[in-house]
Amino acid sequence: MKVYHGGYSIITKPEIKVSANNKDFGQGFYCTELKTQAERWSLRFQTPVVSVFEYAAQSGLDVLTFDEMTDAWLDFIADCRSGKPHSQDIVIGAMANDQVWNYVADFISGILTREQFWVLAKFKHPTHQIAFCSSRAVNCLHFIESYKVTL
Repeated sequence: MKVYHGGYSIITKPEIKVSANNKDFGQGFYCTELKTQAERWSLRFQTPVVSVFEYAAQSGLDVLTFDEMTDAWLDFIADCRSGKPHSQDIVIGAMANDQVWNYVADFISGILTREQFWVLAKFKHPTHQIAFCSSRAVNCLHFIESYKVTL
């Protein structure tokens, strides 16, 4: 399966970068199956680049997949965004984009109830992300090519 990483430079050897920013699925190297989404991600940078990888699954990896936005998905993102670690090698599911993230933040802080979150989030365009969260998971990625994104 091809996966795409949108960023500001060519990445031939993916790494898990530890940062203070807590992401949807925790620390990891983030990709998507959606080429257009990776291109949109890259446009946030002055030199937008998409790196393309072949993902070859290995047996024995702990893979958590959220096929749709559910309470379990919301709770997992709330935990990860709050800095709680997890043990999965790979996490796959919808992305809490900027608008949905605002709803998640309001849910975490208690401004929104779970029911209110779902009323607001159900109309948002679906997205996709794969977080490669361990070195074994990152080793499943093999660089194919990269290209610059233009408007």
